Amino acid sequence: MKIEKHGYFTKNELRLWLISAGLILVSFALFGRENVLLLTASLIGVTSLIFNAKGNPVGQFLMVVFSVIYGIISYGFAYYGEMITYVGMSGPMAAFSLISWLKHPFHGNLSEVKINHIRRKEISLMFLASGIVTWIFYYILRHFNTANLIPSTISVTTSFLGVYLTFRRSEYYALGYAANDVVLIILWVLASMENLSYVSMIVCFVVFLINDLYGFFSWRKMRLNQAIRDKRDES
Repeated sequence: MKIEKHGYFTKNELRLWLISAGLILVSFALFGRENVLLLTASLIGVTSLIFNAKGNPVGQFLMVVFSVIYGIISYGFAYYGEMITYVGMSGPMAAFSLISWLKHPFHGNLSEVKINHIRRKEISLMFLASGIVTWIFYYILRHFNTANLIPSTISVTTSFLGVYLTFRRSEYYALGYAANDVVLIILWVLASMENLSYVSMIVCFVVFLINDLYGFFSWRKMRLNQAIRDKRDES
């Protein structure tokens, strides 16, 4: 099947971004007009995801910016887990991922990262580390009387898996973030019950979920294409 392109992005990718941005703008107009930070974070976040789906380091730079703004928003609703996770973990890890992606371009192409294969031993260590991080953060979040403690703690786990796999250049990073999106949808549904302006955050993370799932399939296709090119270059 022929894939239509419009410059760097395919037409389907442009449609995905335009629809995502449109939904965010509509939800902002209906529910979050007084909070420009919500709109800014959402648009930066969805833009970072379309670049991430291409394996482009620009996506990681935008994720650093998103993490800072999202941390501020989370602080405003006493979601200290989200604030600490994104400002203290997701943002810095996105910066490290940016460096890692720039250091591992595919065949010298800085706009496409070389996809990495993670072995079983490392996967086991990753889950062990995520368990330790979750346990530590549970008591930190409880100390700060974090709103909706249990889902906030689960969000730490899924965020850790997402940022670790991103840093390690694995296509499964997108599934880690997709799981985190589901948790965040639940968190902001709970928040919107008290303040309807946060409905726009629900829409934001529903859009993120769709984009992260697209990112996973995009990286699977990239992995196949990279393997074919590597094999062709060896012969």
